[in-house]
Amino acid sequence: MLRFVATHSCRNNDINTRKLVSRNPLRHRIAAVLIATFLPVSAQALELETPAVGLADVPLDYTVTGANAGAAVILQAGDTRLSATADADGKAEFADVAVGDQRVATVTALSGGETVSADLRVIPGWVSILPAVLAISIALTLRNVVPALLIGLWVGATALQSFTLQGAGRGLLDSFQVFVTSAIADFDRASIILFTMMIGGMVGIITRNGGMASIVRSIVSKAKTAVGAQVAVWLMGLMIFFDDYSNTLVVGNTARSLTDHLKISREKLAYIVDSTAAPVACIALITTWIGYQIGLVDQALASIDALSDVQAFSVFIHSIPYSFYPILAITFVLMIASSGLDFGPMYKAEVRARNGSVKPETADALPAIQGDELEPKDNIPLRALNAFIPIIALIVGLLVSLVVLGEGNTIIEVLETTSPFQAMMYSSFVGVLVAAALTIGQRILTIHETVDAWYGGLRATLFGMIILVLAWSLSDVTSELNTAQYLVTLMADTLPVALIPAIVFVLAAITAFTTGTSWGTMAILMPLIIPLSWAVMGVNGMADADGMHIMYSAVACTLGGAVWGDHCSPISDTTVLSSVASGCDHIEHVRTQLPYALLVGFVGLGVGTIPGGFGFPPWLSIVIGIAILVIVLRFLGRKAEATV
Repeated sequence: MLRFVATHSCRNNDINTRKLVSRNPLRHRIAAVLIATFLPVSAQALELETPAVGLADVPLDYTVTGANAGAAVILQAGDTRLSATADADGKAEFADVAVGDQRVATVTALSGGETVSADLRVIPGWVSILPAVLAISIALTLRNVVPALLIGLWVGATALQSFTLQGAGRGLLDSFQVFVTSAIADFDRASIILFTMMIGGMVGIITRNGGMASIVRSIVSKAKTAVGAQVAVWLMGLMIFFDDYSNTLVVGNTARSLTDHLKISREKLAYIVDSTAAPVACIALITTWIGYQIGLVDQALASIDALSDVQAFSVFIHSIPYSFYPILAITFVLMIASSGLDFGPMYKAEVRARNGSVKPETADALPAIQGDELEPKDNIPLRALNAFIPIIALIVGLLVSLVVLGEGNTIIEVLETTSPFQAMMYSSFVGVLVAAALTIGQRILTIHETVDAWYGGLRATLFGMIILVLAWSLSDVTSELNTAQYLVTLMADTLPVALIPAIVFVLAAITAFTTGTSWGTMAILMPLIIPLSWAVMGVNGMADADGMHIMYSAVACTLGGAVWGDHCSPISDTTVLSSVASGCDHIEHVRTQLPYALLVGFVGLGVGTIPGGFGFPPWLSIVIGIAILVIVLRFLGRKAEATV
């Protein structure tokens, strides 16, 4: 938003000032500055706030400040002339004002004899979506989200300057100096970064001190059959809910010896590990994902005036019932594990395993990940309390902080008024302190080793934080370019509001499948999806409490669709890690998991997302979805048995 200040004389000294004009222009300017600085004036300077750039034939918002309370304010923008009355603070707002399609539009505000003007550079509307489109296209092509976000950011910053050699150079520098810097400098964003890193640091400590291994082994020891072992692995995936990478690596490496002993295929182990890791982390309330997701939602909400005061945490909570794919994926894994039924390529893999060959025969299994960061220190006591107590401290600390910082008579009211960023900071810091105190107090690790373990866990979050900062920066650029307003003008009158969540789910799935990253998909799409959903809701008269299910479902579909595409993608980081940690051939893992993921995805889309757009209760969709999955599994599934 650019601000222009009117040049006007001080009324109490108007005569003296005019005398100075005729005698000496330089002395006039000096005197005018002194008069304006030291003598009282009867009115504030009239100021005009305009968008950073105008979009051809796209209605945008303008604000005039500094007028007298109750005074008439006139805005002339291109061929459009509007009037409004200044409020008690001397502010007048003009919404949905289009300036035509000229290259430069003059915008003028008049009030009480004062005038302020601005020349607004106007660009074609399609340029405003160019940064996001380029980011998505390059991510699909390079299969790497970081250069995609960087290029999108550069193009957006260049569009704010000019598409010239000089503009491109200034845009490149602004990408880093202006937008990346402001993305990190924001207090709430910095809180999210620190919270995520502290959670990662706590995970590093409780993994290195043996607490996590003790929990996993206690569960594994109770499994005596193939069905029992699969259910145990599923339970481990639920218990290590706070980070998908930790979940994948810890569960896969730890459970592999058990599943091999009970003749469970490596493909089945990789499937259980992969299909519990991200879905659990996506919807649990205390994970390394939560800060990232809330940060993206908060940034998108801030770009909508009507939703700028809405808590991102509250939106996330309301979106969980609409997270059909993550919920059904977790449930379907339990169905597969507890029934002993399989179909498709997984059935053949299980038959092969029952015959004594747990590894795929098509290729050598990838070696399991080893390393000090992923294993307990040698020759230390493995005590489950060393993991349980820090995790409980983290959970209790978060819940207490949320309640103390919020107001209201119900849980929803408290969550809507609380300060989630403060609560996350408090709880993550407490979790790290408790983990470190337990570890050092029992002399399991030295202070130096504890710090190294903390740093090892923290380091695992750095790449995600880089993506998040770049996503915030790109979001700021698209906000300056008024991308949402252009999309509203382009699509709001034609896009069926009830189908928005389904369209979002498919778009997120395709993007995640081709890029291999759910976080990158969320980063690219979330800043566009929320403003677009709100705009389409407004056009259809649903931009109120009765239509918020569209917004909640769209948020859930961005997250859930990204996870679904991630599960189906052979280049997904968590899919690769699941193969590696489980000692399974990667292509065989993808081939055997794909039918299960596709089934759950289409069921979630068909009985959950689409009906949910029309107001169908999400809990009933989940019940129906589970019933359909049970029927399909009973119809297609067979129990694997040894044939020799």
